[in-house]
Amino acid sequence: MLESGAIRKNYLGNDIPVSVGISFPVSLILVFLFYALIQRYDFSFHIYLIGIISICFLGFIDDMLGQRDTLGFKGHFGALFKGKLTTGGFKALGGGIIAFFIALSVSGSGSLWNGWVDILLNTLIIALFTNMLNLLDLRPGRAIKGYLFFLFLMILMAGGRVNWLLIAPLLGVILVYFTVDLKARAMMGDAGSNVLGLTLGYYSIIFLSMPYRVGVLLFLIAMHIYTEKFSLTKTIERVPLLRIIDQAGRSRENG
Repeated sequence: MLESGAIRKNYLGNDIPVSVGISFPVSLILVFLFYALIQRYDFSFHIYLIGIISICFLGFIDDMLGQRDTLGFKGHFGALFKGKLTTGGFKALGGGIIAFFIALSVSGSGSLWNGWVDILLNTLIIALFTNMLNLLDLRPGRAIKGYLFFLFLMILMAGGRVNWLLIAPLLGVILVYFTVDLKARAMMGDAGSNVLGLTLGYYSIIFLSMPYRVGVLLFLIAMHIYTEKFSLTKTIERVPLLRIIDQAGRSRENG
């Protein structure tokens, strides 16, 4: 990736490879092709696989061509209303469409609640979780720590009744990559954080009951409102416990 020019300055100003998260979907597909020999997956899972490939591609475009002077939903959609489509805005719109089709493949049908309300709820969870991991991916290891934390909470909320064959492949991939990210040798970029976030959204809608999903959505909305007004990094630095967790595993030169 260095030879191809896929590099960017990190928060310390060092040039490192970016968008190495494009390897996540490739690794997942290879593992799931093997899994297909021993387990049958439903239609929604195939839509999810198409979704992570698509969202990874959108993230890669933003990593390579993105304008860093426009940030957040407010910035990207504000630019869109002015007739300017940023790469971040394109990614957000594309992510919303991807989230909708995944939700459509999972959600129930019939009554209003089990139909379109369920689809809307699930679409918002996937879309906001996808962006939530982008918001975390500003320091080495932070997005992966966030992924592991949310995954742990999700398993608890589901009472352990989850599909471990579904969880294990991506978990294995990011644990292998974790040290690289912590040591700031490379950045997964939006290509990687998009995959992590979309996956958490997918897990939420297939593993969690309606009350928990409503709670997850309210939390995600609250976090997005907060981060539009305040710096998440500064908040983490002000809270001792969050700061310790955030800095755990990093070398001193990487903050």
